Amino acid sequence: MNTPARILLADDHALVRRGVRLVLESEPDLTVVGEADDGAHAIELARDVDAHLAVLDIAMPRMTGLQAARALAKSRPDLRILFLTMHDNEQYFFEALKVGACGYVLKSVADRDLVDACRTAMRDEPFLYPGTETALIRHYLDLVRRGEALPRRPITEREEEILKLVAEGRSSKEIAQLLVISVKTVDRHRANLLQKLGMRDRVELTRYAIRTGLIEP
Repeated sequence: MNTPARILLADDHALVRRGVRLVLESEPDLTVVGEADDGAHAIELARDVDAHLAVLDIAMPRMTGLQAARALAKSRPDLRILFLTMHDNEQYFFEALKVGACGYVLKSVADRDLVDACRTAMRDEPFLYPGTETALIRHYLDLVRRGEALPRRPITEREEEILKLVAEGRSSKEIAQLLVISVKTVDRHRANLLQKLGMRDRVELTRYAIRTGLIEP
């Protein structure tokens, strides 16, 4: 019998993790070797467990699944990434593709699609939920018609980290401690964010973070 695929699961809701684990471990070729409650924890666990596949929620506290996927792509390039999310949203879907994910599964149909998505990812093939093919083709054709390249992200990865923590209500001192940087550096990044995004205060930054999926409303 082949060795089961080893899966790292990250979601900030314990009940969701429990349900997903039950779905996955009911299959003989899949096993969960670690559970994380946010993206930062997932990165830490990935160093300690020999996982083949990470199943990540997109919206999590401290660090989103998208942020974690970018970091994992650098530290564990061999690790396949699959997103499990409640967001049926083209923006999140395209962001998932940009960070190198091999699949995107909706929580509403996880009992139907997740096992197949994991097996597809382990074959190094993409898994797309119904409807995403249409979105992909439409988006590509729109870009070609306008003669445009794929849009660049408006802020850097570090600025995104700062933005998420600001939107979660963290003080500059708390952010500095979490990211191991100076308070002055945090304040400089915050000022850059306001300038780049054309915003005035924390409230507008928080609204932007909600719109882009960094935090949940």
